[in-house]
Amino acid sequence: MKRNLMERWKIWLLACRPRTLTLSLAPVAVGAALAFSEHGGLRWSAVVVALLASALIQIGTNLHNDAADSLRGADGPERIGPKRVTAAGLLAAASVERGAAACFAGAALGGLYLVFLGGWPILTLGLLSILCGWLYSSGPRPISATPFGEIFVIAFFGLGATCGTYWLAVERPGHAAFLAPIVAGLALGLFAAAVLLVNNHRDRVEDARNGRRTLAILLGPQGSAALYAALMLAPFSLLLPLDALLPSQYTLVALAAAPLSLWLIRGFFHEPPGPGFNLILAQTAQCQALFALLLCLGAVF
Repeated sequence: MKRNLMERWKIWLLACRPRTLTLSLAPVAVGAALAFSEHGGLRWSAVVVALLASALIQIGTNLHNDAADSLRGADGPERIGPKRVTAAGLLAAASVERGAAACFAGAALGGLYLVFLGGWPILTLGLLSILCGWLYSSGPRPISATPFGEIFVIAFFGLGATCGTYWLAVERPGHAAFLAPIVAGLALGLFAAAVLLVNNHRDRVEDARNGRRTLAILLGPQGSAALYAALMLAPFSLLLPLDALLPSQYTLVALAAAPLSLWLIRGFFHEPPGPGFNLILAQTAQCQALFALLLCLGAVF
């Protein structure tokens, strides 16, 4: 009995895609660090709830994507990415959909407290995040099947999460103060878009066969590699203007993540099509996490 529960737990953990969960946590942490850097204090309860809500939205999006793609026949036997639990028959689609709904409901519940603190801007951001998380894999034209997935990621896993956390963490933020979280959020969003691009580049043959038109399909292999390089380098160009916007002068420490970024760019250009891109995808998320961690340390200390 205990072994069966452990196996089921592992299956659900696989469905949540923990290797990229930092994509939803990093912008919240950076938004909080910027608020602390500029104002010397935080609404800690708001930051903790924002972390939980952001993670739940990403997990809900992943679960719904797992079930929806399986029902569309998008995760066939030719798939070279990590195993998807619904397509592999490990969990029923209805169970995975219920899990996604529970995650979105949990995020909405936490959002009630955040709306109480942050007002209508947080209400708008929360509703749009949950709605787009659902539409990412639903509707007549899911976002994941269009060239706009990377824009969605930049908007919600970069700008929205960073600026929303900053708004919540500071009781009365001024309009001018929002320049720093906008710049930082854009940097983190570009990394997150690079993660999605790796995913779509890896799956472009199967995706095209299923009628998808992702950015990776439209650009082709060389175009995708060039865009990946741009997405992985652009965040470092934003460090100088960010440093000028903050009272702390240590955000340039995030440049220490640049060698890893360059190494991943080289890997993207030279890796042959196949499962090797699974590792590049995970390491791209790790590069964003390292960048965010260094940015937090530089902003606070």
